[in-house]
Amino acid sequence: MSENQRAELAAFLRAQRSRVQPADVGLPPDLEPGRRRTPGLRREEVAELAGVSLTWYTWLEQGRKIAASPQVVDALARALRLDAGQHRHLRRLAGLADPVAAPQPGEEQARLQRLVDSMTPSPAVIHDGRFDFVVWNDAYARIRIDPVALDPDRRNLVWMMFTDEGNRKAMRRWEPAARAVLSQFRAVVGRRPDDERLAALVAALTEASREFRTWWSEYPVRDFRAATIGIDHPAAGALDLELFQLRLVENPDLLLVLQLPAGDGDRHRISAALA
Repeated sequence: MSENQRAELAAFLRAQRSRVQPADVGLPPDLEPGRRRTPGLRREEVAELAGVSLTWYTWLEQGRKIAASPQVVDALARALRLDAGQHRHLRRLAGLADPVAAPQPGEEQARLQRLVDSMTPSPAVIHDGRFDFVVWNDAYARIRIDPVALDPDRRNLVWMMFTDEGNRKAMRRWEPAARAVLSQFRAVVGRRPDDERLAALVAALTEASREFRTWWSEYPVRDFRAATIGIDHPAAGALDLELFQLRLVENPDLLLVLQLPAGDGDRHRISAALA
Protein backbone atom coordinates (compact mmCIF):
# COMPACT_ATOMS: atom_id res chain seq x y z
CA MET A 1 0.00 0.00 0.00
CA SER A 2 1.47 3.36 -1.01
CA GLU A 3 1.75 6.39 1.27
CA ASN A 4 -0.98 8.18 -0.68
CA GLN A 5 -3.26 5.16 -0.39
CA ARG A 6 -2.69 4.96 3.38
CA ALA A 7 -3.53 8.67 3.64
CA GLU A 8 -6.73 8.14 1.66
CA LEU A 9 -7.70 5.21 3.90
CA ALA A 10 -7.09 7.31 6.99
CA ALA A 11 -9.17 10.21 5.64
CA PHE A 12 -12.03 7.87 4.76
CA LEU A 13 -12.06 6.31 8.23
CA ARG A 14 -12.06 9.71 9.94
CA ALA A 15 -14.90 10.95 7.75
CA GLN A 16 -17.02 7.86 8.35
CA ARG A 17 -16.36 7.93 12.10
CA SER A 18 -17.51 11.55 12.31
CA ARG A 19 -20.93 10.82 10.83
CA VAL A 20 -21.88 7.93 13.17
CA GLN A 21 -23.54 8.93 16.44
CA PRO A 22 -23.23 6.82 19.62
CA ALA A 23 -26.95 6.09 19.56
CA ASP A 24 -26.61 4.71 16.02
CA VAL A 25 -24.49 1.83 17.30
CA GLY A 26 -26.25 1.26 20.62
CA LEU A 27 -23.86 3.23 22.84
CA PRO A 28 -25.33 5.12 25.80
CA PRO A 29 -25.46 8.93 25.63
CA ASP A 30 -22.78 10.99 27.37
CA LEU A 31 -23.42 11.56 31.04
CA GLU A 32 -22.63 15.25 30.54
CA PRO A 33 -24.22 16.37 27.25
CA GLY A 34 -22.29 19.02 25.42
CA ARG A 35 -18.86 17.88 26.56
CA ARG A 36 -18.24 15.60 23.59
CA ARG A 37 -15.77 17.48 21.40
CA THR A 38 -15.55 14.79 18.74
CA PRO A 39 -18.27 14.78 16.09
CA GLY A 40 -19.60 11.26 15.81
CA LEU A 41 -17.74 8.40 17.47
CA ARG A 42 -14.47 8.60 19.35
CA ARG A 43 -11.54 6.47 18.21
CA GLU A 44 -11.77 4.30 21.31
CA GLU A 45 -15.43 3.63 20.60
CA VAL A 46 -14.71 2.48 17.04
CA ALA A 47 -11.85 0.31 18.29
CA GLU A 48 -14.08 -1.31 20.92
CA LEU A 49 -16.92 -1.93 18.46
CA ALA A 50 -14.53 -3.49 15.93
CA GLY A 51 -12.64 -5.54 18.52
CA VAL A 52 -9.23 -3.99 17.84
CA SER A 53 -6.77 -2.13 20.03
CA LEU A 54 -7.04 1.64 20.32
CA THR A 55 -3.36 2.03 19.45
CA TRP A 56 -3.70 0.01 16.25
CA TYR A 57 -6.80 1.89 15.14
CA THR A 58 -5.17 5.24 15.93
CA TRP A 59 -2.18 4.31 13.78
CA LEU A 60 -4.54 3.31 10.96
CA GLU A 61 -6.24 6.73 11.10
CA GLN A 62 -2.83 8.38 11.14
CA GLY A 63 -1.86 6.65 7.90
CA ARG A 64 0.95 4.63 9.42
CA LYS A 65 2.44 1.65 7.61
CA ILE A 66 0.50 -1.20 9.20
CA ALA A 67 -1.34 -4.17 7.75
CA ALA A 68 -5.11 -4.67 7.96
CA SER A 69 -6.56 -8.16 7.54
CA PRO A 70 -9.87 -8.77 5.74
CA GLN A 71 -11.50 -9.77 9.02
CA VAL A 72 -10.47 -6.54 10.74
CA VAL A 73 -11.48 -4.35 7.79
CA ASP A 74 -14.88 -6.04 7.68
CA ALA A 75 -15.25 -5.49 11.44
CA LEU A 76 -14.49 -1.79 10.94
CA ALA A 77 -17.12 -1.63 8.19
CA ARG A 78 -19.71 -3.06 10.58
CA ALA A 79 -18.65 -0.74 13.41
CA LEU A 80 -18.94 2.32 11.13
CA ARG A 81 -22.23 1.09 9.63
CA LEU A 82 -20.94 1.27 6.07
CA ASP A 83 -23.26 0.37 3.24
CA ALA A 84 -22.22 -2.07 0.50
CA GLY A 85 -20.58 0.57 -1.69
CA GLN A 86 -18.66 2.11 1.21
CA HIS A 87 -17.59 -1.36 2.36
CA ARG A 88 -16.15 -2.11 -1.08
CA HIS A 89 -14.35 1.26 -1.09
CA LEU A 90 -12.84 0.58 2.34
CA ARG A 91 -11.58 -2.82 1.23
CA ARG A 92 -10.06 -1.40 -1.93
CA LEU A 93 -8.30 1.35 0.00
CA ALA A 94 -6.88 -1.35 2.28
CA GLY A 95 -5.63 -3.28 -0.75
CA LEU A 96 -8.14 -6.12 -0.35
CA ALA A 97 -10.51 -7.88 -2.72
CA ASP A 98 -14.13 -6.81 -2.78
CA PRO A 99 -16.35 -8.59 -0.25
CA VAL A 100 -18.55 -11.38 -1.56
CA ALA A 101 -22.05 -9.96 -1.66
CA ALA A 102 -24.88 -12.22 -2.77
CA PRO A 103 -28.00 -10.45 -4.03
CA GLN A 104 -30.74 -10.04 -1.46
CA PRO A 105 -33.99 -11.96 -1.98
CA GLY A 106 -37.02 -10.04 -3.12
CA GLU A 107 -36.94 -7.12 -5.52
CA GLU A 108 -33.18 -7.26 -6.15
CA GLN A 109 -33.40 -10.91 -7.17
CA ALA A 110 -36.47 -10.19 -9.30
CA ARG A 111 -34.64 -7.29 -10.97
CA LEU A 112 -31.75 -9.55 -11.93
CA GLN A 113 -34.17 -12.15 -13.23
CA ARG A 114 -35.85 -9.55 -15.45
CA LEU A 115 -32.43 -8.60 -16.80
CA VAL A 116 -31.47 -12.09 -17.95
CA ASP A 117 -35.01 -12.83 -19.20
CA SER A 118 -34.82 -9.77 -21.47
CA MET A 119 -31.82 -11.31 -23.24
CA THR A 120 -33.71 -14.30 -24.62
CA PRO A 121 -33.06 -16.09 -26.98
CA SER A 122 -29.45 -15.61 -25.93
CA PRO A 123 -28.56 -17.82 -22.95
CA ALA A 124 -27.75 -15.54 -20.01
CA VAL A 125 -26.73 -16.23 -16.43
CA ILE A 126 -25.48 -14.24 -13.43
CA HIS A 127 -22.85 -15.68 -11.06
CA ASP A 128 -21.72 -14.35 -7.70
CA GLY A 129 -18.12 -13.86 -6.57
CA ARG A 130 -17.73 -17.60 -5.94
CA PHE A 131 -19.07 -18.55 -9.40
CA ASP A 132 -22.30 -19.81 -7.84
CA PHE A 133 -25.41 -19.50 -10.03
CA VAL A 134 -27.65 -16.59 -8.96
CA VAL A 135 -30.22 -16.24 -11.78
CA TRP A 136 -30.49 -17.53 -15.34
CA ASN A 137 -32.98 -17.35 -18.17
CA ASP A 138 -34.94 -20.16 -19.80
CA ALA A 139 -32.61 -20.15 -22.78
CA TYR A 140 -29.65 -20.93 -20.52
CA ALA A 141 -31.55 -23.70 -18.74
CA ARG A 142 -32.64 -25.35 -21.99
CA ILE A 143 -29.68 -24.72 -24.29
CA ARG A 144 -26.81 -25.07 -21.78
CA ILE A 145 -27.77 -26.58 -18.42
CA ASP A 146 -30.54 -26.11 -15.87
CA PRO A 147 -28.84 -25.26 -12.55
CA VAL A 148 -31.89 -26.63 -10.73
CA ALA A 149 -30.71 -30.09 -11.81
CA LEU A 150 -27.57 -29.63 -9.70
CA ASP A 151 -27.50 -30.23 -5.95
CA PRO A 152 -28.33 -26.97 -4.11
CA ASP A 153 -24.83 -26.72 -2.60
CA ARG A 154 -23.23 -27.49 -5.98
CA ARG A 155 -24.98 -24.92 -8.18
CA ASN A 156 -21.66 -23.53 -9.28
CA LEU A 157 -20.15 -22.90 -12.72
CA VAL A 158 -16.82 -24.56 -11.96
CA TRP A 159 -18.47 -27.62 -10.44
CA MET A 160 -20.74 -27.90 -13.48
CA MET A 161 -17.87 -27.57 -15.95
CA PHE A 162 -15.79 -30.31 -14.36
CA THR A 163 -18.40 -32.81 -13.17
CA ASP A 164 -21.42 -32.61 -15.51
CA GLU A 165 -20.98 -35.20 -18.25
CA GLY A 166 -23.89 -33.88 -20.31
CA ASN A 167 -22.32 -30.43 -20.57
CA ARG A 168 -18.94 -31.95 -21.34
CA LYS A 169 -20.29 -34.05 -24.21
CA ALA A 170 -22.27 -31.12 -25.64
CA MET A 171 -19.21 -28.85 -25.88
CA ARG A 172 -17.14 -29.39 -29.02
CA ARG A 173 -13.99 -28.06 -27.34
CA TRP A 174 -14.51 -28.74 -23.67
CA GLU A 175 -10.89 -28.61 -22.51
CA PRO A 176 -9.98 -25.02 -23.49
CA ALA A 177 -13.29 -23.79 -22.09
CA ALA A 178 -12.76 -25.67 -18.82
CA ARG A 179 -9.21 -24.40 -18.53
CA ALA A 180 -10.39 -20.82 -19.09
CA VAL A 181 -13.01 -21.12 -16.33
CA LEU A 182 -10.47 -22.71 -14.00
CA SER A 183 -7.92 -19.95 -14.59
CA GLN A 184 -10.45 -17.25 -13.66
CA PHE A 185 -11.58 -19.25 -10.62
CA ARG A 186 -7.95 -19.78 -9.53
CA ALA A 187 -7.42 -16.01 -9.45
CA VAL A 188 -10.55 -15.50 -7.33
CA VAL A 189 -9.47 -18.15 -4.81
CA GLY A 190 -6.00 -16.61 -4.63
CA ARG A 191 -7.51 -13.25 -3.69
CA ARG A 192 -9.75 -14.86 -1.04
CA PRO A 193 -7.60 -17.52 0.66
CA ASP A 194 -9.68 -17.47 3.85
CA ASP A 195 -13.05 -18.01 2.17
CA GLU A 196 -14.41 -21.27 3.62
CA ARG A 197 -16.95 -21.80 0.83
CA LEU A 198 -14.24 -21.54 -1.82
CA ALA A 199 -11.90 -23.83 0.11
CA ALA A 200 -14.61 -26.48 0.43
CA LEU A 201 -15.40 -26.23 -3.27
CA VAL A 202 -11.74 -26.65 -4.24
CA ALA A 203 -11.46 -29.71 -1.99
CA ALA A 204 -14.58 -31.28 -3.50
CA LEU A 205 -13.45 -30.60 -7.07
CA THR A 206 -9.97 -31.95 -6.36
CA GLU A 207 -11.54 -35.22 -5.31
CA ALA A 208 -14.20 -35.33 -8.05
CA SER A 209 -12.17 -34.38 -11.15
CA ARG A 210 -8.77 -35.64 -12.30
CA GLU A 211 -8.42 -32.73 -14.73
CA PHE A 212 -9.23 -30.17 -12.07
CA ARG A 213 -6.72 -31.75 -9.70
CA THR A 214 -3.95 -31.73 -12.32
CA TRP A 215 -4.57 -28.26 -13.73
CA TRP A 216 -5.12 -26.69 -10.29
CA SER A 217 -1.59 -27.62 -9.23
CA GLU A 218 -0.25 -25.71 -12.24
CA TYR A 219 -1.71 -22.48 -10.76
CA PRO A 220 -3.18 -21.10 -14.01
CA VAL A 221 -4.34 -17.47 -13.77
CA ARG A 222 -5.90 -15.59 -16.66
CA ASP A 223 -8.51 -12.90 -17.07
CA PHE A 224 -11.51 -13.49 -19.30
CA ARG A 225 -10.77 -13.39 -23.02
CA ALA A 226 -13.33 -13.08 -25.78
CA ALA A 227 -14.23 -16.52 -27.10
CA THR A 228 -16.81 -18.45 -29.09
CA ILE A 229 -17.86 -21.90 -27.90
CA GLY A 230 -19.43 -24.65 -29.96
CA ILE A 231 -22.42 -26.59 -28.63
CA ASP A 232 -24.16 -29.64 -30.11
CA HIS A 233 -27.72 -29.43 -28.80
CA PRO A 234 -30.19 -32.32 -29.27
CA ALA A 235 -33.02 -29.99 -30.36
CA ALA A 236 -31.26 -26.90 -31.72
CA GLY A 237 -28.42 -28.71 -33.46
CA ALA A 238 -24.93 -27.25 -33.88
CA LEU A 239 -24.60 -23.82 -32.24
CA ASP A 240 -21.85 -21.25 -31.97
CA LEU A 241 -22.17 -18.92 -28.98
CA GLU A 242 -20.04 -15.81 -28.49
CA LEU A 243 -19.21 -15.18 -24.83
CA PHE A 244 -19.46 -11.80 -23.09
CA GLN A 245 -18.81 -11.02 -19.43
CA LEU A 246 -20.13 -7.85 -17.75
CA ARG A 247 -20.21 -6.68 -14.14
CA LEU A 248 -23.05 -4.79 -12.50
CA VAL A 249 -22.02 -1.39 -11.19
CA GLU A 250 -24.28 -1.62 -8.13
CA ASN A 251 -22.72 -4.96 -7.17
CA PRO A 252 -19.42 -5.60 -9.00
CA ASP A 253 -19.21 -9.01 -7.35
CA LEU A 254 -21.99 -10.19 -9.67
CA LEU A 255 -20.91 -11.38 -13.11
CA LEU A 256 -23.30 -11.43 -16.05
CA VAL A 257 -22.33 -13.99 -18.70
CA LEU A 258 -24.12 -13.58 -22.02
CA GLN A 259 -23.82 -16.29 -24.68
CA LEU A 260 -24.79 -14.50 -27.85
CA PRO A 261 -25.73 -16.56 -30.93
CA ALA A 262 -22.81 -16.02 -33.29
CA GLY A 263 -24.97 -15.80 -36.42
CA ASP A 264 -28.55 -15.50 -37.59
CA GLY A 265 -28.74 -19.26 -38.10
CA ASP A 266 -27.73 -19.89 -34.50
CA ARG A 267 -30.35 -17.42 -33.27
CA HIS A 268 -33.09 -18.99 -35.40
CA ARG A 269 -32.23 -22.51 -34.24
CA ILE A 270 -32.30 -21.46 -30.57
CA SER A 271 -35.60 -19.62 -31.02
CA ALA A 272 -37.12 -22.68 -32.69
CA ALA A 273 -35.92 -24.98 -29.91
CA LEU A 274 -37.39 -22.66 -27.26
CA ALA A 275 -40.76 -22.28 -29.05
